[in-house]
Amino acid sequence: MTDEDTLWAMEERFWTEGADSARSMTAKGAVLVFPYPVGILRGNDIWRESQVAQRWRTVAFSEHCFTSEKDVAILAYHVSAERDDTPIYEALCTSSYLNDNGTWRRMVHQQTPLS
Repeated sequence: MTDEDTLWAMEERFWTEGADSARSMTAKGAVLVFPYPVGILRGNDIWRESQVAQRWRTVAFSEHCFTSEKDVAILAYHVSAERDDTPIYEALCTSSYLNDNGTWRRMVHQQTPLS
């Protein structure tokens, strides 16, 4: 499995497996940027935000973009995600990963919802 394949699989798990899984794949000091009203989260605040812990039933990524340089990789994509209780959520997203001694950790994630 290539680094790119590994990172796309990790990204999907961030959406579908909930906070415990996300915590294990997130770098210390990570920054997440969510739509209003959540906003910018850093450090332990990430895990206090209920919207971070919510799982999505299904996700579909399109418009995949991957780039890497040394120990940093960036994913950009369009997501369509759904849960039982809300309409389909669509957004443009980016995630940046750091390879920390052979283990990829997400450092930054940002979502821009499509209206």
